[in-house]
Amino acid sequence: MSQTISLLIRRPLASFIVFAICLAALAGHSYFFASTAFAQGQDWEPSIRAFEAQDKVNPPKSGGIVFAGSSSFARWETLVDEMKPLDVINRGFGGSQYSDLNQYAKRIVVAYHPRAVVVYEGDNDLAAGSSKTPESVANEARVFVQSVHAALPETWIYILSIKPSKARWNEWPKMKAANSMIRDFAGTQQRVQYIDVASDMFDAQGKLRADLFAEDGLHPNAKCYALWTSIIKPVLMERFGPAKKAGQIKTLHRAFESPSLRQPIELLPAWRAKEPWSREA
Repeated sequence: MSQTISLLIRRPLASFIVFAICLAALAGHSYFFASTAFAQGQDWEPSIRAFEAQDKVNPPKSGGIVFAGSSSFARWETLVDEMKPLDVINRGFGGSQYSDLNQYAKRIVVAYHPRAVVVYEGDNDLAAGSSKTPESVANEARVFVQSVHAALPETWIYILSIKPSKARWNEWPKMKAANSMIRDFAGTQQRVQYIDVASDMFDAQGKLRADLFAEDGLHPNAKCYALWTSIIKPVLMERFGPAKKAGQIKTLHRAFESPSLRQPIELLPAWRAKEPWSREA
């Protein structure tokens, strides 16, 4: 009788142990794949092809302003309207990093021959668990600038600071360090400008404003995007706005009306000056 009872106890216990071992193995398996996926990065090819398919249906104008970067741009659904009258193309894609943007820069930046590019990356690069450093992120920002200017030397590049967030507050010191390096680099380059969107995300007491984030504590909400617009748009309007174009045209018009240009311009050699049709007698 005692042997029967012992057998009945051992069977469920053995089953439980086997189940626990399988569960632990499965957890380890999942962790392995999660770690591998983070290390290798996500495949953004479908997203890039989706952009290219959109371009075939509705080709964007050449010479616009491209906003390229991670989900903080991808989720900015009002971007095009908020930046009017500037011609803007939103090419933000998911949780991308600088390395992803560099990989696809020719297809989602250079391909449009933009007058300017506004970049937001670095946030995901320095997320918890990343092996990247502020130095490596700043270096990848340099690679982006160099690759774009190699193809489009006249294009302006505006690099936004990495934003602080509630969800990644522990990583903010590293992000600040990367911002400082990128700002210093931008100051040494022609047609490159660093735009600080981070400072105004803190209140007068130096505390991060909680009202600027979506429920996840990471992504900007409508109020944050309005703040970013108030910072970014004036910079772009000053250089590319309609008033700037009108000023250039007016300056050119005045130049052609100047007295020196109203005088006859002798384009022929002196020996042709005595031709019958010449203005001179």
